[in-house]
Amino acid sequence: MDVDPEHSASLVTRQVRAGERGGEATRSVVARRRFDEGQGVLWHAITDPERLPRWFLPVTGDLRVGGRYQLEGNAGGTIEACEPPRHLAVTWEFGEQVSWLAVTLGQREAATSLELVHEAPLGPGFWAEFGPGAAGVGWDLALLGLGLHLDSGESVDPAGAEAWTLSPAGVAFVRSAATGWADAAVADGDDVPAARAAADRTVGFYTTPPG
Repeated sequence: MDVDPEHSASLVTRQVRAGERGGEATRSVVARRRFDEGQGVLWHAITDPERLPRWFLPVTGDLRVGGRYQLEGNAGGTIEACEPPRHLAVTWEFGEQVSWLAVTLGQREAATSLELVHEAPLGPGFWAEFGPGAAGVGWDLALLGLGLHLDSGESVDPAGAEAWTLSPAGVAFVRSAATGWADAAVADGDDVPAARAAADRTVGFYTTPPG
């Protein structure tokens, strides 16, 4: 993958927000990125089940509001809202944890702004260990893949993308993204040394070869 890691990481604007659901404390990671494509083109890329595997993951299920979806080898959940071509909201269920994902597209002349909000319960210990980068860096990598697919029209090779993440350029991208999420956490009130240490652990999580 021919990617400038620092530039690519800088395309995402990151924010962390505190909140609550049902009386339970939550934290949200908010990622925003501008794409040069029109709103309809971007909506098709992020919702069409035939196109999703070209940059993200295969999806199956009853793909309508109220239906259940499943991403291959990853999360599943319920489709809570689908308002073409601007808003999609789903539950994000992985193992025993349930969180909430919403993607909103806004037309900006010839370009489209994408806002992704992933809200999760503030589990004991997990935020202290990894901070927002645990989810945030994963979405950074997904948005990178989306951008590459839109720019080239080609599919992103999953094995090649995984190998790239472990390369010097990939590690630099992950580190830049994790640092950005640490900065966002600090802006939301997290302790600076703790946020930096959590970012370092996140980099290790994403860039340590399996096995």
